[in-house]
Amino acid sequence: MTLGILYGLGVGPGDPELITVKAFRKLQECPVIAYPKKLKGSKSYAHRIVEEYINPAEKNMLGLVFPMTKDEETLNIEWAKSVEAIYTYLEQGQDVAFVTEGDPMLFSTFIHLMKLMKETHPNVQMETVAGISSFNGSANRLGIPLADGNDRVAMIPATEDMGEMRRVLETHDAVVFIKVAKVLEDMLDLLEDMNLLYGTHVVTKVTSDEEIIWDVEELRGTELNYLSCMVVRK
Repeated sequence: MTLGILYGLGVGPGDPELITVKAFRKLQECPVIAYPKKLKGSKSYAHRIVEEYINPAEKNMLGLVFPMTKDEETLNIEWAKSVEAIYTYLEQGQDVAFVTEGDPMLFSTFIHLMKLMKETHPNVQMETVAGISSFNGSANRLGIPLADGNDRVAMIPATEDMGEMRRVLETHDAVVFIKVAKVLEDMLDLLEDMNLLYGTHVVTKVTSDEEIIWDVEELRGTELNYLSCMVVRK
């Protein structure tokens, strides 16, 4: 029997209407929908984005747990389980659509899944469907052009290396920082020191029905959700 195809579907930043026509078609065509599943059983962000387009009674819904831990042994075990769970359907000739917020090739769970599948089952065919990323969604919701003419724009994870964050800000006209929650206070200190708070905006769960556009002046002491972007435009 011919193996099924594994699709990595980018389903956008949060608004269900921002998935592509192609991603919608694959959701309809694939008999198996795989999605990241939280340990407590609540729906993942990607699952909630696409749930209105899926009838669970007509699909095999495959929830996969990707633990938030740095313990390498635990990670290896759980990731291997996810790969094999997907392969069980693929070897039956069934196509599997793995949904991921944003784009599947940009800071996505699908990237590591794809690498492991290639290593353990190199005969599996895989395809990705591009999706709108949170940085695109943030720029549009805020009405801030990220680049025009010869402008230089960067999109990077915020880290504890404030020297590097300063260098990026100094050498670009616009910067989108993802994963900013864990270093928010340090970033605000840096932006204040560089006199860039005037051009700074922060959005959580952009375009979704839980979207929050923050007042930067009121961000001190806030515990941001992981799905937050900081947009800095000079």
